[in-house]
Amino acid sequence: MTRWLLGLLLLLAMGGTGAAPPAVERIVLAEAVRSGWEAQAPPLAGWEPVALADQWQTRWPAHDGVVWYRLRWRQADAMKPTGLLLDYTCMAAAVYLNGSLIDRDPSLVEPLSRSWHVPRYYLLQSPLLRQGENELLVRVSGLAAYQPSFGVVDVGDAAVLQARYRQQVRVRHDLQLLDTAIGFVLAGVIGLFWLLRRKEAMYGWYALSAVFGRLYDTNFVATSPWPFATTDGWQAFIAGCYVVAAAAHTVFLLRFSERRWPRFERVLMGLAAVAMGAALLWPQWMGPHRNLYLVPLIGFLYVVSFTFMGYALRSGRRDAQVLALCIILPVLVSLHDLGVYMGWYGGVSYLGSFTSPLMLLGMGFVLAYRFANTMKRVEGFNAELRHEVQQATSRLSETLSAQHALELAHSRAGERLQLVRDLHDGFGGTLVGAIAQLEQAPQAMPRSRVIELLRGMRDDLRLVIDSTAREHADLAEMLVPLRHRASTLLEAGGIDAYWHLQNLHGVELGASRSLDLLRLMQEALTNVFKHSRAGRVDVCLRREGDVLRLQIDDDGVGLATAAASSGAGMASMRLRARRLGGELDLLARADRAGTSLSVALPVVARAACPTVATT
Repeated sequence: MTRWLLGLLLLLAMGGTGAAPPAVERIVLAEAVRSGWEAQAPPLAGWEPVALADQWQTRWPAHDGVVWYRLRWRQADAMKPTGLLLDYTCMAAAVYLNGSLIDRDPSLVEPLSRSWHVPRYYLLQSPLLRQGENELLVRVSGLAAYQPSFGVVDVGDAAVLQARYRQQVRVRHDLQLLDTAIGFVLAGVIGLFWLLRRKEAMYGWYALSAVFGRLYDTNFVATSPWPFATTDGWQAFIAGCYVVAAAAHTVFLLRFSERRWPRFERVLMGLAAVAMGAALLWPQWMGPHRNLYLVPLIGFLYVVSFTFMGYALRSGRRDAQVLALCIILPVLVSLHDLGVYMGWYGGVSYLGSFTSPLMLLGMGFVLAYRFANTMKRVEGFNAELRHEVQQATSRLSETLSAQHALELAHSRAGERLQLVRDLHDGFGGTLVGAIAQLEQAPQAMPRSRVIELLRGMRDDLRLVIDSTAREHADLAEMLVPLRHRASTLLEAGGIDAYWHLQNLHGVELGASRSLDLLRLMQEALTNVFKHSRAGRVDVCLRREGDVLRLQIDDDGVGLATAAASSGAGMASMRLRARRLGGELDLLARADRAGTSLSVALPVVARAACPTVATT
């Protein structure tokens, strides 16, 4: 199938070089003479017979300039329109028929026009066309380094030659232009894919190869060497593009084959950069001598291509095998193009443009294949992830259930402990005070006194209930019952209590913190009653900005003999102080006998109020 397709392509491309139909005469014998760049007419002497197609560098190896070709044929009927087809003129030309100019390229001197890639067709009529012998004179401008030549000439039926001309233009120009457009589009698509997925470096290398490969292809469609000032500059640039494209293509195949040879890649791309730099800096050498580095590079590319095909067969990778199949035909066709380039036979058509859709198909399959495999992996990962998430959710639910049960147990234990401390600090203190009063009372205590003591214990329990039940409570309001009960207790022990409350209106600590503060104060005052043997106690509670300061001073026996310096009551007060955000300080007073208790804690004021002081 490959041989059949290649043969068909060769027939299409070389249709103009086969046996001419009977209505067309092919002229293959001519005369040639060389001249300088500025010659406007051929020399009178020095003509040599030549066979067409003719490449003059075989006859005049170092001749850069102009060669004139003269052909003659006999026309039976000058009144019948006749077609004239010039198959190939490299690099630029002017055409004369019977001494009259019928065609001329824009520039016949450097920078030369580039009309080598398309044939020339003319419809000849009387009076330019003569009865009998007609003379065709063609002035060809070219450079010996770039295969300057003049192809065969066909004369005859206008319809036949015009059809052949269109076919040749389609093969040698239109398909080349299409190939260039397809290549740039493919390079853009693959390049965008690489930009969006930078870790897939092989796509970036392919895009780089395609861009420079298509720049090289412009050699087959460009009509002038612009933007370069000379043909050497253009040819050197085109050769440099080929080197860069070949190097990037090699790295692409290496990366596609899952091979990472960083040192080799750096050397390869370094050589490509040197070649491109030299082409831009020294075109007068890199252009004419391009075969010195291009021919070995072409051989290297053949080695790389066949090595990749071998890898594709061994690897069993479907995408590699498809890409290798898409490379086989371009490699075979390139053998024909290499023969045309080297001038090994008389062909003038490059067929590489016929194979560009294959690379488009191959890279399209590679992208689709990899995308499908990626989607399969993603689907498998999603299924595995769902399974793992379900397992993790189940384990998390079990953990949360266990944690919830543990927190409930801790909460119950904390509630029990809190209740014990509240009973000890509050109700316990009230109970101790009631017992002390009963012990000091006469034998027959009035019933009203007993009721008052029981009512005090009830009020203490109510304090626990109220401070716990109320979510929001003003601290000044909550201090009223505590102050009443504590003052009553202290008076029973012969202790005068003085209260100093400042800036407390609008201060709200919350139920839990308020209860902690009240219990701390209650425990401290109970200790004063039980252990200090004091005659006076001062209770100062004031707000200073965002800090609430509590200080309780007595004139009792002090810490040295106070039994309250350690024990459950003191530990409870310290714990409550820490919960309130402060530290409890218990010091002996420096000015006189007694003990000073202080604590500072953070507070949030609901609203600023004027100072209120009571004594």
